Amino acid sequence: MLKQYYHPTLAEAGCDEAGRGCLAGPVFAAAVILPKDYRNNALNDSKKLTPLQREKLRHEIISDAIAWEVASCTNSEIDAMNILRASITAMHRAICRLIPQPQHLLIDGNRFYPYGNIPHHTIVRGDATYLSVAAASILAKTERDRFMEELDTLFPQYGWRHNKGYPTPEHRKAIIDHGISPYHRLTFNLREMQSELRFL
Repeated sequence: MLKQYYHPTLAEAGCDEAGRGCLAGPVFAAAVILPKDYRNNALNDSKKLTPLQREKLRHEIISDAIAWEVASCTNSEIDAMNILRASITAMHRAICRLIPQPQHLLIDGNRFYPYGNIPHHTIVRGDATYLSVAAASILAKTERDRFMEELDTLFPQYGWRHNKGYPTPEHRKAIIDHGISPYHRLTFNLREMQSELRFL
């Protein structure tokens, strides 16, 4: 059973991202405020769940959360600012939209740039430790997966419906065979393949 909260009295938002290690598409982030007494034994790190489990939990989180938001940074923004800064910027965008605003932030990972005057706490494997961070990981993951599945209808040659933009052998071969799309991250693991790429 994951922990319900880090701080017992403050309104606390869990934050996580999805898509950080991909070759294509945006990075998505979510921020979720859950009730202090919230319990859900099925909630866990999104990577440990099946797509069907994530979708079921997505609906439960949206229904049960005090507040939730999902935001993103495009592949062009990732190229401009680097993936760490883009991931944190996406988190900031999600936090900014929360109503009410949280009084404390739980961040998955070990790096974060402060958001305003709201105190934060970083937790390695936070999505496997706290319910709110797990909830954020599920919302970020499901929103990003839906986005990549929609892109797959425009660029089916890359197999994004299945690989979601991650650097699978299928995806790497498609880049060599077809070149890169407008949604690929130009600064992200593509340099080694640059001599073989044909631009669309």
